[in-house]
Amino acid sequence: MRVVALSDTHAPRRWRSCPPRVAGHVRGADLILHAGDVCVPSVIEELAAYAPVHVVKGNNDGPDLDAPETLELTLDGLRIGMIHDSGPAKGRLARMRRRFPRADLVVFGHSHIPLDESDGGLRIFNPGSPTDRRRQPHGTLGLLTIEHGALTRAEIVPVT
Repeated sequence: MRVVALSDTHAPRRWRSCPPRVAGHVRGADLILHAGDVCVPSVIEELAAYAPVHVVKGNNDGPDLDAPETLELTLDGLRIGMIHDSGPAKGRLARMRRRFPRADLVVFGHSHIPLDESDGGLRIFNPGSPTDRRRQPHGTLGLLTIEHGALTRAEIVPVT
């Protein structure tokens, strides 16, 4: 299963339509995970034209975005938790383990800082932002490959 992870698209200020390099990755994806700060629901509608989308609400998302604050799902046997803001970097892995005790992977956003970290039992993954890189060298997204209950590939890919 090929999954694209996104966060912090911040439309329409930063995302007027799906950027071509993002479209190149979501085209052919089996699923898209968006970790919040969509800002306008039309982004989800646009992404859904490429693949099914699971989204959580971010701190900049209003009541017009019909999404939960957190989400737990199983994809091809891999247990995934999603949240927008995972809190401070210090203690993040332990905090996400407490919040999602059954998860193998937690996808989050908010900081716009790409991160792929593991403690052996839990992997946490922030794809960064494809449109608002802040102090990062590039806008980014995440590519995940899931096979038979295992995350076989996790990659943070520059798109700007």
